[in-house]
Amino acid sequence: MTSPVTDVRAALDGPGRPLEDITVLDFSQFLAGPVAALRLSDLGARVIKIERPVVGELGRELAFADLRRDGDSLTFHAMNRGKESLAADLKHPSDLELVRSMVCSADVVIENFRPGVMQRLGLDYQSVRAINPRIVYGSISGYGTDGPWATKPGQDLLAQARSGLPWLNGSESSPPIPVGLSVADHLASCQLAIGVTALLVRRERTGEGGLVETSLLEGVLDLQFELLTAYFSEPGLRLRRSGIHGANAYLGAPYGVYPTADGYLALAMYPVPRIGKLLGLAELGGLDDPETWTTERERIATVLGERLRTKSTQHWLDVLEPADVWCAPVLTLPELAVSEGFAAIDMLQEVRRPRSDGTGEEVGVTTTRSPLRVDGRRLTSSAGAPRVGEHTEALRREFTGQTTGPDARTEPQ
Repeated sequence: MTSPVTDVRAALDGPGRPLEDITVLDFSQFLAGPVAALRLSDLGARVIKIERPVVGELGRELAFADLRRDGDSLTFHAMNRGKESLAADLKHPSDLELVRSMVCSADVVIENFRPGVMQRLGLDYQSVRAINPRIVYGSISGYGTDGPWATKPGQDLLAQARSGLPWLNGSESSPPIPVGLSVADHLASCQLAIGVTALLVRRERTGEGGLVETSLLEGVLDLQFELLTAYFSEPGLRLRRSGIHGANAYLGAPYGVYPTADGYLALAMYPVPRIGKLLGLAELGGLDDPETWTTERERIATVLGERLRTKSTQHWLDVLEPADVWCAPVLTLPELAVSEGFAAIDMLQEVRRPRSDGTGEEVGVTTTRSPLRVDGRRLTSSAGAPRVGEHTEALRREFTGQTTGPDARTEPQ
């Protein structure tokens, strides 16, 4: 008994979406490429995932916190919801021919292999453009296509490390601290989705497709544009890291995160003498020159920290918020989950797919929705991630008219 095939398009909630009628072939793996394709899917594009037979994309095994559901990692379920899956061995002539026939009518190709892999398969931009001049081709690498880092592993932590972000993220007294999530992957996915969408707009005007490329490194460097602009525009700039309680290497006090009696409080920009008055700190009253908020940042932060740790976070919020001080509690994930603000933004959705054991039951995963709202409407869908090759035969019939493929292969490519 086989599980029913998920009807991905029927699971979309609400009326038409901006990228309806756009077909994306997603050759990517792990996180950056699949999430770029996911962003297009949330906007209405049809995304067909091209995977190896049997084992599928390697990201199926990339288990965040070692959590899995129905044979696939929860991370895979989250990144590939709403997609279709074609199992194809790209080194096998008949499978490659099927994929090339799909390229002829597709709108977008996304890949994030190391430079040279797609060229060896005959699916690089120039090869694809030769059979479909209107194609929009999106590519993510680790460090670009040239230079001494081009062939090095394009992995999130390694890209963060080479970008200098962990050094900047730490304080003067701490070792480098990487961002605790895959920020390089996510930034690259956003940049690629923007580039693909821009080329689709250009194609509507001119009929011309195109190639858009980015890398993990470029995304993280763009994140640091303030620091890089200052460094390369002012050669004498003293490089430094955040001091005690600081949240930015170059913003003056009170900008930072401070311990309270029961947690932490974040303070943004606010005149130091005014916050000193609110907190009963006479020693901060004479600092009227904003320049001193930077030159005496460590002293100010120490004074604020000693005062704020004497009372609870909520106590200080009750003091500071009515005075329009920009502040916020530093929430733990459990605290965020039960907060009214999280409930109001309605960021979660449940996606489902038929179980792979053929019982007819469904497996559900609670995950995030698209962060965009279009015409006032949240973009949600109940379609889960596909099983390996779940839509292969349907796609073969659609794109080639064949009812059956070549003899099944049980070995991955």
